[in-house]
Amino acid sequence: MKRILLFVVTNLAVMLVLGVAASVLGVNRFLTANGLNLPMLLAFAALIGFGGAFISLLISKPIAKWSTGAKVINNSNDPTHQWIVSTVAAFAKKSNIGMPDVAIFEGAANAFATGAFKNSAMVAVSTGLLQTMNRKEVEAVIAHEVAHVANGDMVTMALIQGVMNTFVVFLSRVIGYFVDKVVLRNERAGPGIGYYVTTIVLDIVLGILAAIVVAWFSRQREYRADAGAAALMGEKQPMINALARLGGLQPGMLPQSMAAMGISAKPSGFMALMSSHPPIEDRIRALQAAK
Repeated sequence: MKRILLFVVTNLAVMLVLGVAASVLGVNRFLTANGLNLPMLLAFAALIGFGGAFISLLISKPIAKWSTGAKVINNSNDPTHQWIVSTVAAFAKKSNIGMPDVAIFEGAANAFATGAFKNSAMVAVSTGLLQTMNRKEVEAVIAHEVAHVANGDMVTMALIQGVMNTFVVFLSRVIGYFVDKVVLRNERAGPGIGYYVTTIVLDIVLGILAAIVVAWFSRQREYRADAGAAALMGEKQPMINALARLGGLQPGMLPQSMAAMGISAKPSGFMALMSSHPPIEDRIRALQAAK
């Protein structure tokens, strides 16, 4: 229930902020008596597309803490916590990035990295991960998450999402206007029902296609983070072992905004196209084949 409420409130807040910004900047006036103002529409689409992606990125850390109940343990005196923090610190130093916040959250085996900037990120592991993996395997998972941070994957995925969002908003309105004026022959000065219906439908359809493209990019970043973990560890077997163990576990559920930076997923069928992670078996094969 908390996650659903969080999703609704966050999206309403983003829509409100972007709507106000569009009005202030005057880029929401792309429908004119003479037709579509394409430069204005592109500006509107970019504001909505990139604005939504980067607002989500900027608030990713507090959202992650709130939605998963993650507790930062950087200053904890617990021996296990200190070991996790020192492991993150060692990998962060080796990756030449700032020390991330380190957190633990309750749940099945999983982990994630989040944050808008390399030098102010957060790496979180679940209690289930600590309970089901040995220390070498946990270190490999931590190295995987640090590699995500060092590779700038959070910003990269926000940029890709922003580009896809922009195309969806732009194309749906151009096609909606064409359907309304050319196919349905609406001769009124303003847009008719055909424009609104077509735009809504295409926002959904093109949004699904955009999600497939974003998911594909996310899967490529996972292979890179696996390789990065092997490089940080100085050997690839611990990451292979961690993946093999994850293959036999039920992955912990993460909020959608952090799913792309988690560690495990079991996609199949059509859902494989929408998955942010490749199949575990493919990731293992890729690591085994790496030199």
